[in-house]
Amino acid sequence: MTNTKVELGATGETLAVKYLKQLGYKIIEQNFRVCYGEIDIIADQDGTLVFIEVKTRTGKRYGAPFESITANKQNHLSKAALEYMSMNNCHDRPARFDVIGVQFDAGKPGKLPDARIEMIKNAFDLCYG
Repeated sequence: MTNTKVELGATGETLAVKYLKQLGYKIIEQNFRVCYGEIDIIADQDGTLVFIEVKTRTGKRYGAPFESITANKQNHLSKAALEYMSMNNCHDRPARFDVIGVQFDAGKPGKLPDARIEMIKNAFDLCYG
């Protein structure tokens, strides 16, 4: 993975956090990592534990941001979320998965134009498999 890709992802996550805070989400943790994978953002929204995957794209060459959330990715996110809930003894809390897509249009080299941010709440169910 190149620095450019890493920086783009970090920029997308920064914008997503700002967006979520504007919507009243309380950010609990970012970049929670376990052996199953990583959860980009963990937040609280009105008592619901929200696990958030952020996908950032420039242009449309690789499709829309949401298209990259495969069943395999959902399974890994679910396992990571269950691990987080076990580690923090919060299995009794309502929880859901939201996905945020950050789309930059192709701009001038070295400069990112304004981003379009979209969110799908309750994007998929917890997978126990």
